[in-house]
Amino acid sequence: MTTPLAQAASDRTAPGQAAADEAVKILSADWILTVDQHDTVLTESAVAVQAGVIIAVGPLNELLKAHPQASHKHLPNSVLMPGMVNAHTHLAMTMFRGLADDRNLQQFLDLVLPAEAAVLRAESVSVATAAAAVESIHAGVTTALDMYFFPNEVVAACDSVGMRVMTGTTFMGSVGPEGMGGAAQLEWTEAWLGANPARPGWRPVVAAHSTYLVSPEELQLVAALAQRYDATFHIHAAESMGELDSVRAQHGQRPVELLDQLGLLGHRTVLAHAVHLEDHELERIAATQTAVAHCPASNLKLGSGFARVPEMLVANVTVGLGTDGPASSNDLDLFAAMRLAALIHKGVTGDATVLPAAQVVRAATLGGATALGLGDSIGSIEVGKQADLIGVDLSRVHTQPVYDPNSALVYAAGKDDVRHVWVAGAEVLVDGITTRVDEGEVTQALMRLRLEVLAAVGRT
Repeated sequence: MTTPLAQAASDRTAPGQAAADEAVKILSADWILTVDQHDTVLTESAVAVQAGVIIAVGPLNELLKAHPQASHKHLPNSVLMPGMVNAHTHLAMTMFRGLADDRNLQQFLDLVLPAEAAVLRAESVSVATAAAAVESIHAGVTTALDMYFFPNEVVAACDSVGMRVMTGTTFMGSVGPEGMGGAAQLEWTEAWLGANPARPGWRPVVAAHSTYLVSPEELQLVAALAQRYDATFHIHAAESMGELDSVRAQHGQRPVELLDQLGLLGHRTVLAHAVHLEDHELERIAATQTAVAHCPASNLKLGSGFARVPEMLVANVTVGLGTDGPASSNDLDLFAAMRLAALIHKGVTGDATVLPAAQVVRAATLGGATALGLGDSIGSIEVGKQADLIGVDLSRVHTQPVYDPNSALVYAAGKDDVRHVWVAGAEVLVDGITTRVDEGEVTQALMRLRLEVLAAVGRT
């Protein structure tokens, strides 16, 4: 299945494909956060977009002069910044939001996994994913790395809303809800990867749930597929102490040690959580250019612990921010994740200078894009990149006055301040209203799944 959004993005960025006479759009705001290598913040400036691609960034008056026929949209008292990238989530778990609260990870899984076995099918995943995409767009998230099931339905649901999603097959070490496992699942995955090759703005994903569910032999087969098709390899690792105990009991090693021994660390790999790392594991993650998706909200809610993010960043590990699934963090809000990341690590280390606001914004944008292998296409406002942009309104009393827009975003603003969202240059949120779907219908469809979920867990 070729994703419409990904194919359109590929067409727009292919050399010579952008029509010279296609309309240029100029977007300006009081502040532009480029998230370039210098974390440049621009004022009295603008971004020019043509055919879904950023063609110029510079002083507003110069861009208006260079493109006299261009449309111009100004966002007063606002920040224009790259769209945020959710580096680890389970989008369709919106259907389980609030079902298993105030439980540790094992108790959470003991309740949610049977519910998934009873409820998951193509239709329910499509409904729940569409709802997640709407929620994400409202929160300024333009791209998500999703680990779940029924990837064709996930891609179609996100495309209907206008959000990028990087997804693919998830291996659970047994027959999954699609009714496949083992050799059949590997064969299906290889065909899917062949039909959905990597291109600008898109990379396929092969996911293995964890080292405690998937055998070392199957992990190697899965990772080999990812390597052969230049796909991202996505796996939970070192999330909780219970996981460490389980993997040690099964394999005599810690999760990251096992992945390293199997040769599964590397620049295509994204480790979700990576909370409990020994020094040598952190060093190997850095040396192999493995990326980490930091999920502070779910790590706190499930009592999993505190990841060593400041040390990761010092070691030049690529760190993105994730929400985890809505069943374990309850929302898809990267503004909350940014604030938690900035505050938690100051408290844990006793150092108020760690994870400054600009570094946290970078993790939520370019950090996530780089982790997904898309750092050359999205994640910053630079010429040649696709125009995934969000406009955040800082005019309301809770964000004023603004001395530093990065600080305002991390410590004061929230998802309700996102007013405009563009994905590949197409505006999918205008003045806080989605442009492609009826939100009421999406919400009602999600609500109708509730009774089915309750019946699956023996509640009424």
